[in-house]
Amino acid sequence: MQHQRRVFTIIIVLSAAAVAQAFGRFTWGVVLPEARDDVLDGSNTLAGLFGSINVSAYLLGTVIVAWLASRLTLVGLVRVGLILSTTGIGLAAFAPEPWVLGVALGIMGTGGAIIWVPAPGITARLFPDNRRGLASGIVGTGIGVGIVFSGRLASGLGARSEDAVWQTVYRVEFVIAVVVLILAFTVLQSQGERPSVAGGLGGFGALRRVEGWKPLTVAYSAYGFSYILVIAFLVARLEDDAGYSSGRAALMFSIVGVAIIVGGLTVAPISDRVGRRPTLVMAYVVWAAAALAILTGSLPVVIAAAIAIGLMFSGIPSTIIAHVVTHTDQTTYGPAFSATTLAFGVSQAVSPQIGGAIADWRGSFTIVFVMAAVVALVGAAAASRLPE
Repeated sequence: MQHQRRVFTIIIVLSAAAVAQAFGRFTWGVVLPEARDDVLDGSNTLAGLFGSINVSAYLLGTVIVAWLASRLTLVGLVRVGLILSTTGIGLAAFAPEPWVLGVALGIMGTGGAIIWVPAPGITARLFPDNRRGLASGIVGTGIGVGIVFSGRLASGLGARSEDAVWQTVYRVEFVIAVVVLILAFTVLQSQGERPSVAGGLGGFGALRRVEGWKPLTVAYSAYGFSYILVIAFLVARLEDDAGYSSGRAALMFSIVGVAIIVGGLTVAPISDRVGRRPTLVMAYVVWAAAALAILTGSLPVVIAAAIAIGLMFSGIPSTIIAHVVTHTDQTTYGPAFSATTLAFGVSQAVSPQIGGAIADWRGSFTIVFVMAAVVALVGAAAASRLPE
């Protein structure tokens, strides 16, 4: 019975992460070219603004979850996040006007942040202390499955219809989100954990107790700025600059998703053996190289880069989470990770708008991906300052 409960807990948490992150946040990157041309008059600047709405709301969600962590259990936080994510996906699925889509992306961003903080904490308590990297990496598996599903769904629908299908993608995801929401309230149970203690303003009081919190925060912020540029504009870059068809570009996004499934289960566990610092430095350098490789447009190179992006996409945050989990307990994890995520959220909130404006200014996404690589190297430098 205990083993079955553990399995069900992992499955529901992974599904919640898929709904909140893959559907609620990263599906926008898949449908962006079509939605941009359908409702935003083809403007990359507006598309970037809508992406910024999503990640700005994510920033708001990190503030909210830092406050809620002292009032709700981790399971309670997941339920609140799922309610918001499901509501946002439903609005996007039937949005009659652009402004409704903007509101939907904002609600999805808030829900994504509220789920992202407790999910690794729930899975971490199911594993021994020396497997914290694996425990945090499991959450990325759910996100990867969701991204693969979104990419293949968009590609399949696009191949069968000449009509706009971006809302159909959200409609299918909405049905799945409702099912996961029901399971979260009927099957997912708290294991007797208590709400976190107050961790200071925004959780920074708890974060300051984490060894190496300053370089860790800088590294996570650099990741937030860099990853959103690559994920949000990957499909648009391949279609607009490299001449890829929408189906082929969506396939590259799906390859990223497949690699994400593997990344959380390989990169973070490596850090259990060799240490968080060398693992993170390596991961950031690989990310930078992959961002630059996308610019070649060569199919074999882009496929290799998509695999590397997916591996590091889940590997980097999973390793960062493992560091936080290792240096906190049940009552300080929520506020501490919320504070780290707040800094991460600030950097990713400004990233899409900057990237979209640069793409419109230059007429291509080249500078955008170069900037993503440079910022990733800043993350590598910060990660090198982490304690052994």
